[in-house]
Formats: sequence, C-alpha cells, structure tokens
Amino acid sequence: MFYADPSRIVAGAHTLRRSSWDQTGRNQDYLILKPGQTVTLLDETGPGRINHIYWTTINGSRFQYRQLVMRAWWDGESTPSVETPLGDLFAVPHSTPVPVQSLAAVVNPGDSHVVSWGHNLYLPMPFASSARIELSFDGIPGIPDDSMAFWYHIDMERYDAPPASDIGRFHAQWRRENPTTPRAGVEPNIANWNGANLDGAENYVALHAEGRGQMVGLHLQVDNLGGGWYGEGDDMVFVDGKPSEQWPPACHGTGSEEIFGGGAGPNTPYHGPYTGFHMVERPDYSGKSAMYRWYLTDPIRFEREITWTIEHGHDNNYANDYTSLAYWYQIEPHAPFPDLPDIEGRLPRFPLAIREAEAARARALRRMNEVQNTQPGPPFQVFIDMFLKLGAGCRALYAGNTDEALAAFDWIEHYPVASD
Repeated sequence: MFYADPSRIVAGAHTLRRSSWDQTGRNQDYLILKPGQTVTLLDETGPGRINHIYWTTINGSRFQYRQLVMRAWWDGESTPSVETPLGDLFAVPHSTPVPVQSLAAVVNPGDSHVVSWGHNLYLPMPFASSARIELSFDGIPGIPDDSMAFWYHIDMERYDAPPASDIGRFHAQWRRENPTTPRAGVEPNIANWNGANLDGAENYVALHAEGRGQMVGLHLQVDNLGGGWYGEGDDMVFVDGKPSEQWPPACHGTGSEEIFGGGAGPNTPYHGPYTGFHMVERPDYSGKSAMYRWYLTDPIRFEREITWTIEHGHDNNYANDYTSLAYWYQIEPHAPFPDLPDIEGRLPRFPLAIREAEAARARALRRMNEVQNTQPGPPFQVFIDMFLKLGAGCRALYAGNTDEALAAFDWIEHYPVASD
C-alpha cells in the first residue's frame, strides 16, 4: 500500500500545508481566477512530498473541469510531469462530477442548494530539490469572461534529506481520441463478436511512457456515440517492448468489466477502493460512461517502456469518444507528452443549448457581482436570494435542464437595484 504506517515516527519530516487561506485573517479563503490567467499554487525548494491535494468551487463554470489545467514540475525539470485538465485528474468524468469513494481519489458533494464538490487526490508526489504546480484557466470562445472563486489545500512534508534514488516521480497524462476510427472493412458500431485482433495496432492508447517505473492508475471515459454494449474491448498492455514487436502483450484482458472490477456489462454506477464504473448515463450503454482502476497493490512495472491500450469495441469497430488520464511513477527523465489540445479540443460533447445556458450563467454571475458591489449595498438577503437562484440555475444546467437554468439566470440578469 502507499499510505504511511500511522505508528511510525519519522525523523526529519516536517508537516506543512499550502492553501488559499485569507492572509488578512478574514474569511475570503479563496483565489479569484479569471479566464486567461495562470496562477502558481505551489513553489517549494528542498526535498519533500505532497500527500494530499484538495480543491473546490461554488457555482463555477459548467465546463470548469476541462477549462482548468494543472501542470507540475519536479526538481527543476524543463517539461511538466503532470499536464492535464484538473477535473479528469480528480476522477471527474466528462466535466460532470459524481460521487467517488476510492483510495486514491475521493469526490464528495457539498451544499445541496448550490453546485459545489470537494475533490481530493491522495497519490503521493515526492521531490528531491523543488516542486512547482501551476493552474491555468482557459476561457471558452463565445462565453463571457467570468471570475471563479477557487479554494485549495496542498498537504505535504519537507524532509531533511532527499528521497532514495529508487523513488519515482509522479506523472499524469491526458489523452483523447474523438472519435475513434473503426477498423477498415468491418461494420462500425455493432457487436462484432467474431472479429479477430491479433496485433493491437489500432487500439486506443491511454499511455506510452519511456524509462523505468510503474503505472498505478487509469481514469477512462467513453461517450458511446454508436449505442449498444461497447465494452467488449480488451485491454492490452505492452511492457518493455513496442506493440509492433511484442505479441502477445504482457497483459491481455477480456473486456471492460474485468478491467474495472464489475460484473458483465455494468449499466448501473458503482465505486470502490480500487475500481469503479462511477458514471453510467443510460442503462442501455449509450451516452457517457466513466470508469477507474487503481493499480495500487498490483502496479504495472516497466524497465524501459510501457504502452497501455484498449480496443474500442471488440476488434476496434466502434467510433466513440475516448478520453483517459493515466497515472504512473518513474525515474526521470520522462518522454515528451503529446500536445494538450486547446479548450475546444478538450470540451466534452454536449448539446449547443448547454453552451448557450453556460453563457447565460456567466452573464448572471456578472450581474450578481454588480448588485453586490452597488453603493450603498443592497440588503444581505438580496444577495442570498440571488446566490441561491444562481445555485438553482447551476444545478439545472448540470442536470441538462436548460429551460429551468435559463429562467433562473434570466431572473438574476434582470434583477433591478435602485442605482439602475
């Protein structure tokens, strides 16, 4: 296991936390983020280890989980070891939070009157000489700029001596294929039970890493555009040999349910310590699903390289939207990451009405802030009424009820004050 022995007293370890606490002593314990802005969450020198990261927002952008991008550098490296949309790193699928109770990632709901979730990651992140974490907030074309309140904790330790030479550095990499390409010569988006895949050449690739290390987790998201059961795709993990040179792979699976610990064809969500199918939009398998697997007791170890792949439908005959976040540790240096797509390339597939309602939410938030800043200020109850109305609209927006969301946002946008 990766957790510390609670009875062991460690010499030379010093506990500390970096957070968004209000250093004036008041209660504005958050950062204000604006689209286009990059902020530094952590900039430490000396040896240490991050043990836990937490963050939350209240009534934030519907797309915030893909707009926010986290990058982390260890020990002065030139390219980040972590580069991913923030939500995906914390097991939020398709920019839509759902409850998760696992050993490595936990997602908990907040007040039921607003949209606010507590996001926790418990994978350790050691470093020998420095650690830097940056957070970027990318705006969406056509949606008015709006500010976001962002709360965070980074719980960590400093050490008197650097970690041992066999301690790997934490890595996380985001990938997407939208949509996957069905194999030539087969009928797409059907259960092709008799197809034969004997090379894995057209599989979806969730990770390719070079060096010495071990893979410890995978968060996989599928937007099933073709409908029907897509999950007969086997995982094929090629270890210390390229897929074109190694057959069979070191690890060959038998379908999605086996990878993520479920019974045959999971169509109701579940989540546990090591495995989960934490999002299932529809019981007929259409629409958005997501799943995770933590290789904490059985890491996939590699000496030279690893390529983690999965078929998109048996024999790769499905054209679906696949997104993944791979977690691993390795001895530096790491191979270059694929370029992270721009915001349009990261956004999940949603109807245009969702995007239009998000623009209305941004206008409503701007109006709420204008009313709050009116001099003399409106009664506190006015602000609370607007705040709760914004929360009701955001809840409706996240649920896909755009008419209800637009009505709430319109109420705020046209709220009169004496100074108008």
